Amino acid sequence: MNATSERRREERLRYHWPVWFTEDNDGDIQQGQMADVSSQGAAFTCYTSDCCPYPGQQMMTRFSVPRHGQDGSFDMVDVVRSGSVHRVDVVNNMLRRVAICFAEPLPFCPGEQTVSQADPSEELEPLFV
Repeated sequence: MNATSERRREERLRYHWPVWFTEDNDGDIQQGQMADVSSQGAAFTCYTSDCCPYPGQQMMTRFSVPRHGQDGSFDMVDVVRSGSVHRVDVVNNMLRRVAICFAEPLPFCPGEQTVSQADPSEELEPLFV
C-alpha cells in the first residue's frame, strides 16, 4: 500500500519567477527560480555551485509574488524575507531544489487567494534596492 499524508497547512502557489538569495547583506547575490511559495516558506531551484545553500543556513531572499485585488486584478508584490534553509534536494547534476522557512510569514496566503480575500489595508513593506 502506498499511502502518503499531506502535512502542508495551506495551498502553495506554483510559479516560475526569479528569486535572489544571499547568506548575508555583504555576500554575493545568487539567482534561482521560484518553484512554489506559501505564507510560511518557499521552494526554488538554483544551480549547483560552491554558493549553493545548505540545510540550517540562514539567508535572505528577494522575490515577487502575485497578489489579487478586489476588482479581479493582480499586482506583483516585491518581498524580502529572511529564513532558514529547511532542505536541499538534488534535482540533477546541475540543479538543486531549496526549501526555506521564513522567519516572518507573509501577511497573506499566496496559493489561497481569491478576489474576496484580498485586503488592500494589508500592505507589505516597500522594497528598497
